[in-house]
Amino acid sequence: MSFKLAIVGRPNVGKSTLFNRLVGKRLALVDDQPGVTRDLREGEARLGDLTFTVIDTAGLEEADPESLPGRMRALTERAVDMADACLFLLDARAGVTPQDEVFADILRRRNGRVILGVNKAEGAQGEAGVLEAWRLGLGEPIGLSAEHGEGMGDLYAALEPLVAEHAARELDAPRPDRPIQLAVVGRPNAGKSTLVNAILGEDRLLTGPEAGITRDAISVNVSWGGTDFRIFDTAGMRKKARVVSKLEKLSVSDGLRAVRFAEVVVLLVDAQNPFETQDLRIADLAEREGRAVVVAVNKWDLVEDKNRRLRELREQFARLLPQLKGAPLVAVSAIQGKGLDKLRQAVLDAHEVWNARISTSQLNQWLREQTEAHPPPAPGGRRIKLRYMTQIKSRPPSFLAFCQRADEMPESYTRFLINGLRRDFGLEGTPIRLTYRKGENPFEGKARARGKPRG
Repeated sequence: MSFKLAIVGRPNVGKSTLFNRLVGKRLALVDDQPGVTRDLREGEARLGDLTFTVIDTAGLEEADPESLPGRMRALTERAVDMADACLFLLDARAGVTPQDEVFADILRRRNGRVILGVNKAEGAQGEAGVLEAWRLGLGEPIGLSAEHGEGMGDLYAALEPLVAEHAARELDAPRPDRPIQLAVVGRPNAGKSTLVNAILGEDRLLTGPEAGITRDAISVNVSWGGTDFRIFDTAGMRKKARVVSKLEKLSVSDGLRAVRFAEVVVLLVDAQNPFETQDLRIADLAEREGRAVVVAVNKWDLVEDKNRRLRELREQFARLLPQLKGAPLVAVSAIQGKGLDKLRQAVLDAHEVWNARISTSQLNQWLREQTEAHPPPAPGGRRIKLRYMTQIKSRPPSFLAFCQRADEMPESYTRFLINGLRRDFGLEGTPIRLTYRKGENPFEGKARARGKPRG
């Protein structure tokens, strides 16, 4: 397990900007308004020859524990407890505030290894802020400019002995296999963060009755039932016309990026209002991106006639999303932690199908049977001949068929072949790609050569 550094501090001191600089990507949303970051976000950071995990946290604020800022603070304190060290970030232009003094005292008690960073330290005003930070009693402050990359050498000098010590302790630890990449998507307030917390077995992600709490696509690593997963909790995706603010547009694009990174997508729908237009669009996006899809119906504890409702949902899903025919549909209650074992098994099954490989001999035997029972069409009176099929890749299963006049193959016959592949090779619920290429006659030219007069 890599060294973990949590970046903490008041809202809008530049934590997410520094996080993005350390990971080398714009993973965390950044905006001028305070309080943009609400959840914990992890990233793989590099500073010189050091590699470590960095955690971006919500801004520390003094607030009622039951309020949204209070719950955000509790998450930040959890990050402090789980980190190997904390980088306490101040704003040089604002100087040391009474809140900074309170939080410095908290950090001293909760985490013995605190690095004091003073951001926005460029210029004369910044230098004054760095000098003022000495009075917090957390050691020598490091002047930084996350925006311009200044002070990274001093930060390296502070981190290097801590990372080296951690590496020495972890030297003999076994390296886990690559985790399954899993994205949880859905409309706002479907219960995505609550579901991820239930899987984790702890309140790692911020939840509550307010819609739209999650803004970033947050990733967490977890061993779920003995299998390693990396789970992306995404912001709720609303209809495009309703997405107006700059911040929400960033959040939605972040969620779309998480779908593209994922291997399996769990579409979380509300049992009371399932398969609304936006749910269908999200599922269609996952299919077009070639991701395996599992549908989880949340808030199942509120459903009365469960058997009847489940039959209705399966019929509705098959009718509205035929391109994902056979995708698993699992009833869960995220708030009660019920149905998680079935959901995990459905994800594993979907991942296995998504990785499926079929031998060329099996495919061509199947192709002969299909074309004999249901011959391809004959546009213009000339029948299209399918000669050969092979699987060119998995993740998702993708096939190439060789035939004459490939550009004249109707979509209806392609759907017939794809449905047959699903049915006969157990590829239910995963996207399938089938493309055509003009078949080459290996004897073309030889016949002409035979017919030439000898010289």
